[in-house]
Amino acid sequence: MLVSLRIRNLALVEELEWQPGPGFVAITGETGSGKSIIVGALKLVLGERADKTLIRSGAESCSVEAVFHPPEVKKLNAWLEEQGIEPCEDSQLIVKRAFASAGTNRQFINGSATTLNVLKELGDGLVDLHGPHDHQSLLSVERQLDLLDSFAGAETLREKYSEQYRTLNRTSAEHAELAGSEAALEREVDLLRHQVNEIEAARLRADEEEETVARYHTASNGKRLLELCSGALARLSESEDSAMVRLNEVGRVLRDLERVDPAAKRFSDMLLRGLAELEELASGLSRYGEDLDIEPAALAELEERVSLFETLKRKYGGTLGGVIAFGEAAAERLRKIESRGEELKRLESEIAAQRKAMLETARKLSAKRTATAPKLAAAVTGHLRDLGFKKSDFSVALASAHEPGPHGMESVEFVFAPNPGEPAKPLKAIASSGEISRVMLAVKSALATQDTIALLVFDEIDANVGGEIAHAVGAKMKAVAAERQVLAITHLPQVAAAARSQFVVTKEFTGGRTVSSLTAVEGAARAEEIARMLGGKGASALAHAKTLLAG
Repeated sequence: MLVSLRIRNLALVEELEWQPGPGFVAITGETGSGKSIIVGALKLVLGERADKTLIRSGAESCSVEAVFHPPEVKKLNAWLEEQGIEPCEDSQLIVKRAFASAGTNRQFINGSATTLNVLKELGDGLVDLHGPHDHQSLLSVERQLDLLDSFAGAETLREKYSEQYRTLNRTSAEHAELAGSEAALEREVDLLRHQVNEIEAARLRADEEEETVARYHTASNGKRLLELCSGALARLSESEDSAMVRLNEVGRVLRDLERVDPAAKRFSDMLLRGLAELEELASGLSRYGEDLDIEPAALAELEERVSLFETLKRKYGGTLGGVIAFGEAAAERLRKIESRGEELKRLESEIAAQRKAMLETARKLSAKRTATAPKLAAAVTGHLRDLGFKKSDFSVALASAHEPGPHGMESVEFVFAPNPGEPAKPLKAIASSGEISRVMLAVKSALATQDTIALLVFDEIDANVGGEIAHAVGAKMKAVAAERQVLAITHLPQVAAAARSQFVVTKEFTGGRTVSSLTAVEGAARAEEIARMLGGKGASALAHAKTLLAG
């Protein structure tokens, strides 16, 4: 559902913020008032290429922001995560598009910068746009298959089949890799043995690098550290003028002080405690110095170990843990190749079992599709009759495949002949956008409770129809809107009157500029707008308008 649409400096719109509301929403207005700007703005946020001529005259940039309540937030968030995009918060999806006359073009999803291709992919699952020259998901045979399976209630069965198909492909690829050319396998075995032997010979532990590098660093600086340690010891206790010698002299003076004034004993005690700590410091420095006395051979061994770490990490992984994991994987691959006869037999057995299970699921899926195709065709045909195609022919054609595909054992295509005596053609071959749009409305009516796309936009699909057909178009849109949001730009009063809410686009000349605006109409104002659409402003037109609004 579209929650809000904010437009800035697009064509005749200077600033517009619109909350369409749920259900069936009609957008009306006189020819040339700018009704198509709403659809144009939606197309931009759904990934259509921007043209800087769309920027309002005198402005340097243009922006469009749409806020949606998507129907399947959890599924959408998983997809957004795959694209590196922030998830929806409070079940709101925010899409923004901005472009400047200088040529810069930016697009964002939930505040994350993204590409036009990602925007288009997102839009395909959010909105169906229907109007002249619009991309329509119904023309895609993949989408038609989705609709048939949805009508059949076969989504779970299809997902089961698709998972079995992917599993079989993985197992088959593993078998093909293992059964490669003998010469190539021999070369791979030689390489794997070298890799496994090199890693195993190192006897690595994932946690030893930090400790070993620290020991090497200390050892390699041993001479300088020993000099510093010896200097500290000399100044502390080993020279004739050391701190300990001087403090012992201070102790003799304090003892004389204590003999004169026993209360001064506390100073002697403080000095004794300090001397004890200094003796402990001297002992610690002495031990530290002894430990620094590293043999050249031990230093060379540490240096060689650290160098080995770097070599192995460069060849097999960024960490010792990665090197160990690489070695384990290489050993497993080597084991499989060396025992590939048994491994190939095991894989062949798995392939046979997986293929049998997949084909059984495919058979059930095909049976559901075969049984459902005429039912879907009949349901759509019934709605087409209401929409003026009294003698049209709509069918769901199934074509069996020689080999299983990712979605089953057959392809699906919707075919349509709008007039008797004409050959049925795939929907994508039908030239009339008005016909395509009414077929889409019929399909959406048949699939009202199954289709997952929550927003339909119809841009003047009611051209060249009137009378009872116009009433039928309005009724169908209203029925479809019971399950989703429907936005319809229309010239037909019968369609506008069927809507839950209505907005009027007007154009006015103010401040030396032409500006389009969008205003909600209710009550008397709505009746007057319907009367205008009927072609009159008199009492009879107004009475007719009120009759239409009353249903």
